[in-house]
Amino acid sequence: MERLALTFFFFSSLLISVSFSLHVPAIITFGDSIFDAGNNHFNKNCTAQADFPPYGSSFFHHPTGRFTNGRTVADFISQFIGIELQKPYLEARIAVLNGSRKDYPANGINFASAGSGVLTETNKDWGVIPIQDQLQQFQALVKQSHIDKNLVQQSLFFFESGSNDIFNYFLQFDTPALAPDAYVQAMLAEVAKLIDQLHSLGARRIAVFSLGPVGCVPARALLPGAPVDRCYGKMNVMVKNYNKGLESLVQNVPTNYPGAVAVFGGVYNLVQRFRANPTRYGFSDVSSACCGDGTLGGLVQCGKEGYKICENPNAFLFWDYFHPSEHAYKLISKALWHGKDSVIRPVNLKTLSNNISLSTIH
Repeated sequence: MERLALTFFFFSSLLISVSFSLHVPAIITFGDSIFDAGNNHFNKNCTAQADFPPYGSSFFHHPTGRFTNGRTVADFISQFIGIELQKPYLEARIAVLNGSRKDYPANGINFASAGSGVLTETNKDWGVIPIQDQLQQFQALVKQSHIDKNLVQQSLFFFESGSNDIFNYFLQFDTPALAPDAYVQAMLAEVAKLIDQLHSLGARRIAVFSLGPVGCVPARALLPGAPVDRCYGKMNVMVKNYNKGLESLVQNVPTNYPGAVAVFGGVYNLVQRFRANPTRYGFSDVSSACCGDGTLGGLVQCGKEGYKICENPNAFLFWDYFHPSEHAYKLISKALWHGKDSVIRPVNLKTLSNNISLSTIH
């Protein structure tokens, strides 16, 4: 019995030490405005911007290029892990090139670009950085040894994109070239390629986040024929089909890429919970933008001429016509960090960040 206890103690100590040694040192992020930490601000050819007041007003107290009043999911998860918030890639690149930084940050990099999609043509005329180009930026850093390969293998990789592709599908004046299902499949084919390339560059912990209910954003008021007294059902059907395909890709990761693990964050159902029971989550308005103007606050971008702003952004699900408030992001982040598998599966981000053996997660 004594021997058994000593053996147990030895293995327990070993597990604890290994667990801490694998604690995630960095987050590397790809995506759109849900994650953009200011890349578009440093991309002077880009017209999709949030680098003016009152963006950032609730937490940073100045605009940072984030499309909300404070922190995003990537920021909150960084704080939960205990690492500094990631800089936008373009900001870090400028600092390295002008000599004010020796090298790229060791706590990760944010490549996300607001307005981008998984299809290269999405908002191309806005000067955004599509997901494929974001990946090339990361690939160049790895190949030029600006990022340590061991760091890459221990990092968390975040991916969220697709809402702009789907929103734009309903903006087309002509009949779309692809039927909705075929369009979604084209999107998923790009995501599959992205996951494959990330793995080949060393990614071993990948978090893929579903889209929220895009058909419920206040900006649907801009779309001809979209209802404003309820969510846009046709759009949400496409979103749900895309999310279902994303989860399928995630489930295939352990088989296709032994030694890697991916988790699926079910943001769609989470946001629908907020909408179904607003007061439970501290919301008084889950339909309109806190900052904007016109129907649902969805016809004018926050900060642009004629905008109005609410008194309490935390009481609103939506900060502006497209994006959640910091309060909504905080709730989403907590659920993704330590939530049950009804929210994030097969494990939550806390477990993924500390797990001693990725091969045990299936």
